Amino acid sequence: MAPRPTKLLLVDDEDNLRSMLEAALRHSGFDVHPVANGRDAIEAVASEQPDLIVLDVMLPDLDGFDVCKRLRTSGDRTPVLFLTARDTTEDRVRGLTLGGDDYLVKPFSLEELVARITAVLRRSGVDRAKTELRCADLEMDDEAHRVTRSGVDVALSPTEYNLLRYLLVNQDRVVSKAQILDHVWD
Repeated sequence: MAPRPTKLLLVDDEDNLRSMLEAALRHSGFDVHPVANGRDAIEAVASEQPDLIVLDVMLPDLDGFDVCKRLRTSGDRTPVLFLTARDTTEDRVRGLTLGGDDYLVKPFSLEELVARITAVLRRSGVDRAKTELRCADLEMDDEAHRVTRSGVDVALSPTEYNLLRYLLVNQDRVVSKAQILDHVWD
C-alpha cells in the first residue's frame, strides 16, 4: 500500500491562483486542501491536520501574519510557508519572526515552491512520505533513486522513472493522459 501523500493547506483568496496552485501541487504528488480566507484556514488546520500550510499574507478577513500568530499562540507547530506579493524586508522578517518557516515572494516558479515545501518539510522532520513507494513487489526509493521488482534492480531512463513515480503516487486515483503528460513531460 502506498504511503499517505503529504497534506498541504493552501490559503489564498485569489480564485485563479488558488486553483492553478492546487492543480500544480496535486500533480507534484501533494494532497491539497484549498481555502480562501484566514478564518477558514484556522478551522482547516484543526479539521484537516495538514503537514504544511502555504499561506498568503493578504487575505480578506485575517491576514496571513495574524493566522500564523494565532496558530503559534494556540500551540500549533504546523510548518508555514508564506507565499505573498509583500516583498519588503520588514514583511519577510515579520513573517519569519511570527513563526513562519519560509517566505516566498510572488511571482515565483512552481519548481521553487515545490523545492521550498520539500525543504521546510525536511527541516521540520515531516518526511514527504514519498521516499519509498510500493505496489505489490515493485518498490521505488526516491532518496536512492532506485527501483526494484522482487528485489532485482530495474534500470529506467529519467522519464520512465518520473512516469513510474507519478503512477505510484497516484495508484489509488484515475489519472488522465493530459495529467500524465503535464506532470511527466511538463
